[in-house]
Amino acid sequence: MNTANSMNTENVSKVKKPASFHSSFINKNVPSKLTIGIFCALSLSACQPNDSTSDGSDTNEQAAVENSENQAVAPERIETIETLAGVPMQQLASFDPQEIKQGGDTGISISSAESYSKPSSNLTASRKGSFFIGNAFFKQPWVIAPASTDSRDGLGALFNVAACQSCHVKDGRGHAPMNADDDADSLLIRLAMPATTDEQRQQLKDSLIEKVVHPMYGGQLQDRGIQGVPAEARISVQWTDKPVTFADGYVETLRAPTFNLTQPGYGKLDDELMVSPRVALPMIGLGLLEQIPDDAIKNQAMKSKGNISGKFNWVMDPQTGKNALGRFGWKAGQTKLITQNQSAFNEDMGLTSNIRPNESCMPMQTACLNATTGADEQGNGKPPVEVNDDVAKFVEFYTRNLAVPNRRDADDELVLAGKKRFYDIGCQSCHTPRYQLPKTDDDRLEQHGQVIYPYTDLLIHDMGDDLADRTIAGKLPPKEAQVEFLANSYEWRTPALWGVGLAQIVDPQATFLHDGRARTLMEAVLWHGGESEKQQKEVLKLDKQGRAELNAFLKSL
Repeated sequence: MNTANSMNTENVSKVKKPASFHSSFINKNVPSKLTIGIFCALSLSACQPNDSTSDGSDTNEQAAVENSENQAVAPERIETIETLAGVPMQQLASFDPQEIKQGGDTGISISSAESYSKPSSNLTASRKGSFFIGNAFFKQPWVIAPASTDSRDGLGALFNVAACQSCHVKDGRGHAPMNADDDADSLLIRLAMPATTDEQRQQLKDSLIEKVVHPMYGGQLQDRGIQGVPAEARISVQWTDKPVTFADGYVETLRAPTFNLTQPGYGKLDDELMVSPRVALPMIGLGLLEQIPDDAIKNQAMKSKGNISGKFNWVMDPQTGKNALGRFGWKAGQTKLITQNQSAFNEDMGLTSNIRPNESCMPMQTACLNATTGADEQGNGKPPVEVNDDVAKFVEFYTRNLAVPNRRDADDELVLAGKKRFYDIGCQSCHTPRYQLPKTDDDRLEQHGQVIYPYTDLLIHDMGDDLADRTIAGKLPPKEAQVEFLANSYEWRTPALWGVGLAQIVDPQATFLHDGRARTLMEAVLWHGGESEKQQKEVLKLDKQGRAELNAFLKSL
């Protein structure tokens, strides 16, 4: 993304305006009179049908195809969105009473600090016990071994936090350190080295390894250690103001972070080490996202054309040892909740499990390797671990069944005007609105058959230079350098938008985007670049009323 150009109002005013939202709905299966009727229903201004247009439908359709590159959403992308939704685009873009329940029958009506922490509303009484047991293990801190709290000992020896809830405050999103005195509890740093051998490059290409780890610091920085084990480094951040001017002269001040790793505990950090700050993601609706069929995600990648060209991440599942579709995490590097949870236990808290049975120590970190563990015998030939299968299943059940809060003010005039702008601009190209979930042969009863509105395609997209991770030396890595299976430093998974309007009600310190740089939803939108640069330029054309409308829609989610 060319920041100087994209952020300059003089250049913004010269951007060619995309074809209207209405023209993007032209479909060869829709008669021309009906098409005009749809346009009239959606337009903010009056229009009258003209019978003489019916004979020119083929010409209109051809023109729409020829101008598809200038449209907000390509015709084939519209077709995919409608297929997944099971309803036409015009229904998605207008008031849809069903969308109030973003999480389907799992949803709850609550607008408070507890909005992210409630069980699915369709969870039966007989199944709520598992939810609350899982909640206890999610919230309560783990302790250093040996301890009388035998079911929760074994923290570290290197770790980031002592409890899941420390990152996911009230099950919500994290924030970056605000100043030099703030801690990084809800933000972590992933690490990766560039491949230097043909074997490493081939392993990355085939998704046989997640990344090339640093020989001393591994693949994630742990900024804490138990007594006698040095922390790997400390995390600090400096903020630089970055004013952005809209076409009407209004200035929005963004803030750009510079992350630094200080007090390295195990030797110098290589200049080419790629550093990826990540704030904690909200926990709501994860079981619903897990239920979206693989093909629904893959087909969106195959049918993406034009500026939007997302791809799916293909990763090694640590439970099965086989390649599978990634869908969780900022770069879609985890296949399912059970592996996501146990990887977080291991890397964030230094806890072992049957899926991740090895301590998160590098071979040369002898103090870490020699520290006392809280591992207990499992029997049946399984290695001793700190998070046994029963605990893992309770936590999985909990994370699967955290309810998505219902929308607020979905039929409000300002919200609906903002929704139209969201679709006009083409945000649905990545933020796929609606899915019809299947009924599968498993015990995920709460998620079966739900109609959901997560606003994500679960694909990874190139978001441009401004949002790309840097090396320790502050340089942009090459795009061929993989940092998390197939994903590079520029690519990020489309986050789900449901519940985003309540993020700062749940936690006033919550911030947005992968590194927490955005303090508001509008700031997050304005940082979009790369594949979404065209949409960002359209946002910069919005006047005061347009900005208020778009913000009202996002806050209603």
